[in-house]
Amino acid sequence: MFEKYNTILDGFFKKLGLSDNISDILAESLGFITLIFFAIIIYFLLLLFINKIIHTFIKKSPSKRDDILIRNKVFKRLCLIVPAQIIRHFVVFTLPTFPTLASIIILATKVYEVFVYSRVFSAILTTLNEIYDTYEISKSKPIKGFIQVLKTIIYTICLLFIIAILTQKQLSNILIGLGTLSAVLMLVFKDPILGFVGGIQLTINDMLRIGDWIVMEKSKADGEVLEIGLTTVKVQNWDKTITTIPTYSLISDSFTNWRGMENSGGRRIARSFVIDVDTIKFCTPEMLERFKKFQLVSQYIIDKEKEIEEYNKANNIDDSNLVNGRRQTNIGIFRAYLNAYLANCPYINKEMTFMVRQLSPTENGVPIQIYAFSSNKAWISYENIQSDIFDHVFAVVTMFDLKIYQKPSSNSLSTLPEILE
Repeated sequence: MFEKYNTILDGFFKKLGLSDNISDILAESLGFITLIFFAIIIYFLLLLFINKIIHTFIKKSPSKRDDILIRNKVFKRLCLIVPAQIIRHFVVFTLPTFPTLASIIILATKVYEVFVYSRVFSAILTTLNEIYDTYEISKSKPIKGFIQVLKTIIYTICLLFIIAILTQKQLSNILIGLGTLSAVLMLVFKDPILGFVGGIQLTINDMLRIGDWIVMEKSKADGEVLEIGLTTVKVQNWDKTITTIPTYSLISDSFTNWRGMENSGGRRIARSFVIDVDTIKFCTPEMLERFKKFQLVSQYIIDKEKEIEEYNKANNIDDSNLVNGRRQTNIGIFRAYLNAYLANCPYINKEMTFMVRQLSPTENGVPIQIYAFSSNKAWISYENIQSDIFDHVFAVVTMFDLKIYQKPSSNSLSTLPEILE
């Protein structure tokens, strides 16, 4: 077709009185330009067909997953191959007297086709990853790292094909030559290789999932995992900043994953306060009568007094002095009160451990720790529940003749001379 077209053009220019050489050049130039326009027209016709037929069919389908093919332009990238094929097969007919130029154009179209194929395969892999992400399993078994590895392999293979085309050598000979550069390649691809190994270990051992809350102090990451890639893991911190962590660092260094807490029945509350030792004392009968008015420990005090009385009688204890025998203390009753308070708190998970315990004394006093699990694990709700509990603790502690220790402030020290006077 193009050969006859060139012949017609050549004859037309010769009739105009042009020399054979100029006629050939003009005819073949116009023939080549016509070939380019023909290839472009075919490309746009294919795009029109895809937009009118294939895209319309996909958009009307009930499934939304096939829409990802359109979004990633898989069909449009496939269309880019057709113009190159047309030019490569017909350029020799449009430029018969310029074989060297035709060979260069054919070489360029081959390189272009390899590049387009790499982009098509990349789009297909991206589509597969996005379709996979629509399933619930993708959160526990992400494949983005593997997809990135496959893309790297595809781009590497395409690069080797392009080198083979440009050098006009066998691909096997190029691969043999690259063997001597293996050490350099290992250095260049060190991060992807380590990331790939790290990604496999993270996935197989189920150490990390999309949506997990992790804390990694070394990288100053404290937030939700957004993306697990080949070389990096993206974490959105609670202040909305983004931290990127090398994938292999999550294997070589330690990090905390809060998934276990989120999957459990509660979120742990483990906070302590310090009681001033000077306020700890044995309970007198008057104190016990006063404490019995507190409903949460009223029955506890009665039962404990009965138990102590029986013990002291059995052991002939002289109870005229508080030092002798067993006695209740205000801090002991206070701990019993807090245990009863937690047992009656609707926001504490009773099926998980909850207790009020005394820690080792320090130079500041006796630490009392509340150890329990909030049934509501949402951050804001959890903080509110924890604050409400300790608001109550700070308000009620003085009712048991106890004081919470705090270091003297500058204001209290400034009044010290007046107190001494």
